[in-house]
Order: sequence, then C-alpha cells, then structure tokens
Amino acid sequence: MHGIDDSRKFKPVRIAVLTVTDSRTAATDTSGDLLASRVKDAGHILAARDLVADDPQIIAATVSAWITDPSVEVVISTGGTGLTGRDVTPEAIRPLFEKEIEGFSVIFHQVSFQSVGLSTLQSRATAGLANGTFIFALPGSNGAVKDGWDKVISHQLDSRHGPCNLVELMPRLMEK
Repeated sequence: MHGIDDSRKFKPVRIAVLTVTDSRTAATDTSGDLLASRVKDAGHILAARDLVADDPQIIAATVSAWITDPSVEVVISTGGTGLTGRDVTPEAIRPLFEKEIEGFSVIFHQVSFQSVGLSTLQSRATAGLANGTFIFALPGSNGAVKDGWDKVISHQLDSRHGPCNLVELMPRLMEK
C-alpha cells in the first residue's frame, strides 16, 4: 500500500528554499513564498531562505553553503530551469550532485503534464544528492511549485509515507 501510514511518526525535515530570478524581489517572490509556506504548513522547519540572480556561480555558492551546513537536510530551489539563456539552475547545481535522482524529473513531468500539457517539455526540473543533502530544482511558476511540492516532494519528505520515503534514507546517506 502507498500513502500515509498514521502508525508511523512524523519527523520534521530542515529545508532551505532558494528562489532563482532576475525579475523578482523578496517583496514579489510569490513562488518562494508559496514554497516556504507549504514547507512550514507540512510541519517541516524552514532552515534558510534566499533569493539570488540567475548566475551559476552565485547559485552554486549558495547551494554549496547549504549542503555543508548540518542544519539543512534538503534544498529546494524555484526558478531558472527553463530553456532561455538566463535559465542556468540545472547547470549550476548538477556539478554538486554525487548522485542524480533521475526519477524525480520523470515523475515531475508526469504530474506537470496533467496541469500544463506539453508545456512541461520546457522545464528541466531536476534533483540529486550532495553531501547527504537532497536538492530539488523546480520551475519558477506558482503552478510548478504546487505540482512539485504538493504531488511529489511533500510525500517523499513525509516520514509516514509508504512503502518508502526519502526521510528514512537520511541516516544512511553518508555510509561508505
């Protein structure tokens, strides 16, 4: 059976939220606000939040700092996953990955297809693991954040979700 098993204990996860944008400010960052709100509403801890320009060095430096911070277990970015010249989030974070979570992109596109149809082809949403930290890169639209968090990420970051979830893997991520 898959879904929430109420006999399991909920374990809050410490999540950092990064908005990548050249067109929004902290005051107009609706996708970052939406994601941060959903993280907290789900019972998780908003460990950090930032907004940076579409600059691969700045994106990589921000995510690098978070993956070395023991108070951050998951990084979720929003923005910069499209096809334009300024969309550089995947290029900035993929070199940090020790392991890519290919299934995330597949599932995200299946979910996104239900919302936006073939327009999902314009997204390069990705996920991976670096230094024992899960990293997810979502598109910058509110709809994509809702699809990514509500229908994919939130379930895998819920320790009660079965038959398995990412939270139960966390103690073993740094095994040698």
